[in-house]
Amino acid sequence: GDGDGDRKGTLQMPGVVGGAEWGGAGFDPETGMLYVPSVTGTFGADLRPGNPDTMNVRYTRGLREMIPGPQGLPLLKPPYGRITAIDMNTGEHVWMVPNGDGPRDHPAIAHLDLPRLGQPGRAMTLLTKSLLFVTEGDPSMIRTPPGGGPDAGKGFRAFDKASGDVVWETTLPAGSTGSPMTYVHGDKQYIVVPVGSQAGGGEWVALALP
Repeated sequence: GDGDGDRKGTLQMPGVVGGAEWGGAGFDPETGMLYVPSVTGTFGADLRPGNPDTMNVRYTRGLREMIPGPQGLPLLKPPYGRITAIDMNTGEHVWMVPNGDGPRDHPAIAHLDLPRLGQPGRAMTLLTKSLLFVTEGDPSMIRTPPGGGPDAGKGFRAFDKASGDVVWETTLPAGSTGSPMTYVHGDKQYIVVPVGSQAGGGEWVALALP
């Protein structure tokens, strides 16, 4: 964003909310595979004069605006949220797939019928014997680019661990605010996801096969 006079912020990539974040990753001890969600959340890092009435610093963080590109689309190429499978035995990146639709419904590109562009959110993993489950993450801290749709951040998917293919997905009432967990009760396996948003209170969503 614009600063005083002709001073402007500096683009930070992937940004303080970008890269791999506190949601962590999923590790498979049998195969040595690590599954890492990460996002691209580039923004303009700027400084503003500190308010002497409320702080004892001369300068403080500015607006940290997300920098739009042409027609309001993100400045950089997708994916804006992704999952990368890394073989920890060799260091090889075995596959990388977008996680979520991202801004593919933006009017400037909706007609192109693009594949998923990835949702920039706090994605969380749950790794089981057979599947990799990943949320999209609540978008409250990472602004969804225009065209992300009304359900941006609410997706929850099961991926094939070997290929990264989506084998199941659903839409949660809100974005996830923590990692999913799984347990067995009465011979039935459950998956529970904590969800919540700025628009409503938090809750737990429990899922199971019939």
